[in-house]
Amino acid sequence: MSSSAQAILTARTQNRAALVGYLPVGYPDVAGSFDALRAITEGSDGTGVDLVEIGAPYSDPVMDGLAIQHAATRALERGVRTADVFRAVEAVTATGTPAVVMTYWNLVEHYGVERYARDLASAGGSGLITPDLTPDDAEPWIAASEQHDLDRIFLIAPSSTDERIALTTRACRGWVYATAVMGVTGARQQTSSAAPDLVARIRAQSDLPVGVGLGVSNGDQAAEIGAYADAVIVGSALVKELIDNERTGSSDLSGLRAVVDDLAAGVRRAR
Repeated sequence: MSSSAQAILTARTQNRAALVGYLPVGYPDVAGSFDALRAITEGSDGTGVDLVEIGAPYSDPVMDGLAIQHAATRALERGVRTADVFRAVEAVTATGTPAVVMTYWNLVEHYGVERYARDLASAGGSGLITPDLTPDDAEPWIAASEQHDLDRIFLIAPSSTDERIALTTRACRGWVYATAVMGVTGARQQTSSAAPDLVARIRAQSDLPVGVGLGVSNGDQAAEIGAYADAVIVGSALVKELIDNERTGSSDLSGLRAVVDDLAAGVRRAR
């Protein structure tokens, strides 16, 4: 069993959902992003996220909302490179928290699929979330991930047919990413009413753990989703804390840690 799947299943044994936290590499700069990634593994009291989703900045982030687009643009302007992604994986896994990378597929193809898989595994990474890669076009990645024992985390949307859900879950390795809403990422005032039904449809096709993302912004929403999902995925709410720091010229991560505390408390009261 992969370390990312194990993190989710360990949370399940505690009668709760796992908390997955996303931050991009290179924002506010490379060193600052490493500090932020380590901070979300800790929170304020050592109770941080269960799994880290490390974002690889991309010039055309079609699925990402304004907060993540802002952070990715700044990271690229400041010279972030794919090698920094692997260094970020090493920084996170050194804390004892497993890490997966979220990346648009063009970055992997440009780097070389087998080479990317090799270097990710060497850094201690658990696998990839690939939002714009479907199983139909994933043969090279499926082969490379099998060779290097890496997770394949494909996305399933509320619009997916049962046939598409079956095909996608068969191709996944580790766990499944259910997108709770149609559209781009971003914290929302309310969680998606379509998410519980989507999780149920996925579970009818697969025994893999199901993580739900897109829209979670606070502990109450994390508790709501954690009542039926195996993992609660949070990104924009964390990134916004770093954007606030950039606007004020601060490097204080106490606000970021406080958001993690609230989310971690939320998943722990979900059931």
